[in-house]
Amino acid sequence: MGILNTLLRAVTWWNGQTLNTQLFTWRKGEKVGEDEAGNTFFQTAGGKRRWVIFNGEAEASRVSPDWHGWLHHTWNEPPTKAPLARKAWEKPHHANLTGTALAYAPKGSMRRAEPKARQDYEAWSPE
Repeated sequence: MGILNTLLRAVTWWNGQTLNTQLFTWRKGEKVGEDEAGNTFFQTAGGKRRWVIFNGEAEASRVSPDWHGWLHHTWNEPPTKAPLARKAWEKPHHANLTGTALAYAPKGSMRRAEPKARQDYEAWSPE
C-alpha cells in the first residue's frame, strides 16, 4: 500500500500534495498557519509565493474567505496575525455542495426528500 500511495502522490494532485510540492515545502516553505478545516498555509521567505496543503481532498471551496484573500495577496497579513472583522449578519464559511446529495434544493423541488403537495394546481384527468 505504501508504494501505491507514493506513486499516486507522484502523478496526481487531488490525492494530497505531490512529491514536488512536498519537497518544495520542505526546502523553501515557511508555515504561516492552519484554518478550522485543518488546511495548512505556507509562504516562501518574503511572502512572494503562497500556497495551501489541503487536509483531504484538494477543493478550492474548502478555503475560507480569510485565507483566500491572503493566498491571492489581497492583504499582506495572514488571518492568524490580523483576523478580519466580522459583521453580525455574516455566517460561517461552508463548502460548496453543488453536485452532491447535500446540495440546496428550493421549496417545491423534486429533489427534496418529501415534496409538498401543490395547493394552486389541480391535475387534469380524463372523464
